[in-house]
Amino acid sequence: MAEPIDFYFDFSSPYGYFMAEQIDALAAAHGRSVRWRPFLLGAVYKVTGDTPLPSKPLKGDYSKHDFERSARFLGLACRIPDVFPIGTQIAARAFYWLEDRDAAEARRFALAALRAYFVDGRDISQQDAVLDIAAAHGADRAALAEALAGDEIRDRLKDECAQAIARGVFGSPFVIIDGEPFWGVDRVPQIVRWLETGGF
Repeated sequence: MAEPIDFYFDFSSPYGYFMAEQIDALAAAHGRSVRWRPFLLGAVYKVTGDTPLPSKPLKGDYSKHDFERSARFLGLACRIPDVFPIGTQIAARAFYWLEDRDAAEARRFALAALRAYFVDGRDISQQDAVLDIAAAHGADRAALAEALAGDEIRDRLKDECAQAIARGVFGSPFVIIDGEPFWGVDRVPQIVRWLETGGF
């Protein structure tokens, strides 16, 4: 059986959200599964020296326009939140704690958290919001809150970020198929072709 597709994303990335809405169905259509791997763009920026896209002169204004245009093109609801971008450590830590117990539940949580932020404008940098979303999808709220207070899950996320960087991940979304990297939701046509043909 073919290896799963690795899907790297930051919970504060609109383009990551757009890919999250497509990647599982896209993979399934080609007999593949997906490993969802949240990471922190902030950790990457320490390596690359980059800054968040919205803060860049000229590019920032364009990107905000493109976020909403891209959502319309893809038929997705999206509203850039009032607080944007945000720190996503809590959501990413929650994901990995959930994944260790039930990968499908973790994926449902991730998609719900992305929608909560980019559709409903909820601030998922806040622990209570993350706990509410996780609990609504079957998680033990108290157990998750306890885990988020500990060092183990913090170290887990640091390790996941280090692994992502070691694999060359530098943006969100970032998809790796059998070692082949694709950066950006605009690479979906190339991803589809790659899966259809086995490479080009």
